[in-house]
Amino acid sequence: MKHNSVVPDASSKLSKKEQVADMFNHIANKYDFLNHLLSLGIDKTWRTKAIKSIVPIDPKKILDVATGTGDLAIAAATRLEGSQVIGIDIAAQMIAVAKIKIKNQKRSHNLSMRVADSEALPFDEGHFDAVLCAYGVRNFQNLHQGLSEMYRVMRGGGRVAILEFSQPKKFPVKQCFSFYFKYITPLLGKLVSKHQTAYRYLPQSVMAFPEGQDFCTILEECGFKNTQVKALSYGITSLYTAEK
Repeated sequence: MKHNSVVPDASSKLSKKEQVADMFNHIANKYDFLNHLLSLGIDKTWRTKAIKSIVPIDPKKILDVATGTGDLAIAAATRLEGSQVIGIDIAAQMIAVAKIKIKNQKRSHNLSMRVADSEALPFDEGHFDAVLCAYGVRNFQNLHQGLSEMYRVMRGGGRVAILEFSQPKKFPVKQCFSFYFKYITPLLGKLVSKHQTAYRYLPQSVMAFPEGQDFCTILEECGFKNTQVKALSYGITSLYTAEK
């Protein structure tokens, strides 16, 4: 099964992009709570590793694609105080939540948010030193188009860091994660978010996503070089890095 054929609601006539935007708009107010709950709080460590991977190039202009409620963008703006960070997302309600967090954390001097399509980024070629994305590429309607846009807006010598869920391969993490992801995640997600499909879509989309070296190959097809993948937390998530 191709990753882009997995949609939140198979009975809907909306495109995957429209369904994803609608889904995240509906769960925006519960998203942060569920994100930290379902990841058991480990998600903060994963974001830290992604940011550390771009530190060596000393980026001054950073784009966070599919920023959601802005956790990765906020962490980057905090860690890299001298940089300017822009977060974009297709879901307006997620951006609204992110803007409140930025105001509360007094981050507006080096961090801004805007609604935009990850597959048609409203920025000039080579504008950014680094591009980040946490758990967003899996939701692209056209994966190659979204990655090609990241490549386009990044300068030569720039670096991309992408976090995405993956499937652990070793016993007993593989078995435990599979049970938790397939049964516990959808149940907790539905109970808290009151959304019928969002947290059923999550494990389905992860299982269909081209992970590991397969995703590295796709990055290379989009122009990136020096692609690397690093398994985090026994393979529950993966950090992909590449350069232009």
